[in-house]
Amino acid sequence: MDIKREPPKKTKRNLLIAGAVVAVVATTVALSNLEARPPGVSRSELWVDSVQRGLMVRNVRAPGTLVPENIRYVAAVTAGRVEARPLRPGSPVQSSTVLLELSNPEVQLQALEAQRQLTQAEQDLVTLRTTLETNRLNQASQVAQIKTLRANALRDAAVIDGLDKKGLSSKNEVERAKDLAIELETRLELEVQRLEILTSAMSEQLLKARANLEQMRAVARFQQERVASMKVTSGLDGELQTLPLELGQWVVPGQVLATVAQPGRLKAVLRVPETQAKDIVMGQQATVDTRNGIIEGKVLRVDPISQNGTVTVEVALEGELPKGARADLSVDGVIELERLDNVLYVGRPAYGQPEQAIGLFRIEPDGKSATRISVKLGRASVSTIEVLQGLQTRDSVIISDMSRFDNVNRVRIER
Repeated sequence: MDIKREPPKKTKRNLLIAGAVVAVVATTVALSNLEARPPGVSRSELWVDSVQRGLMVRNVRAPGTLVPENIRYVAAVTAGRVEARPLRPGSPVQSSTVLLELSNPEVQLQALEAQRQLTQAEQDLVTLRTTLETNRLNQASQVAQIKTLRANALRDAAVIDGLDKKGLSSKNEVERAKDLAIELETRLELEVQRLEILTSAMSEQLLKARANLEQMRAVARFQQERVASMKVTSGLDGELQTLPLELGQWVVPGQVLATVAQPGRLKAVLRVPETQAKDIVMGQQATVDTRNGIIEGKVLRVDPISQNGTVTVEVALEGELPKGARADLSVDGVIELERLDNVLYVGRPAYGQPEQAIGLFRIEPDGKSATRISVKLGRASVSTIEVLQGLQTRDSVIISDMSRFDNVNRVRIER
């Protein structure tokens, strides 16, 4: 038969165990419902900027160098060996200043031969003129002689014809006199034509001889210029920039021997990244920092070709150059692209490109935390960028590199 048992009595120990279990379960549930504590970042590490509305100046910054506006490359006209080098780079020069003296015996011999041919051509012209004039005079004399014979024949024919009418001359004598007059008339016409041909041919032959003489003179003059070019002059008033040759060195025609520039007339040649050069056009305002002063300028030329990821932009400098400004000096240039009125803008973040949507940490009003929000960016400048969506005026955002917090949406700002 069943025996009724009494329930166990609740002891103090059992109550403590049950309470502990309930507390653990409650704590676990509470912790699971709490959000993880956001990571912290020191305030001194952050670069914070406030969103503003107003005038935003778009510009592009690029490094570059100063180069002379006018550079003359002095090239060799003829081959030769360097015999004298009186100047060194940096020396002031005039257009007639001799920079180098070259020597080449072959060039001198060619000049002498050209001069000999010129003298021979002059002598040939004199001989030809004398010969042609003599032939013309001989032919003119022949024409005059034929005229005299024809006149005599005509007179004889008239006399014989008169005698014939009186019966004092035979018929044969009359016919002979007439035939002689006709023959001399024909000969006279032929000799006159020959004289005209000789005169015309004489003019043409002399014209060709003179043309040949002028050609010989041009050749001789060219050869003399080659000889003279072996004394290399600067051809420009300015300053000698480079002269890389040494005594005894052989140069060839067309080789650059030196460069001469006009000092004080410099321009800036900037190397703009090709991704930022699309909006640069001629005439835009620019400033050039020589690290000893800032010079105003305007865009003079934009190279249509990109080289090594950069586009060359030339800036014409306006005003007086600061002290120490010289050719090949490294400078920094800023080109103003446009001015945007009444736009929302902020300092340019360390990451993100124009016309993109990126995540930025906006600082909460208490300044103790920042929350990630999506921001749509617009046109960019060197240090600022346009804000299209996501931020309001006076919002403070972190624009320094926060890539290490890409996996969180909130950070704590520690003092």
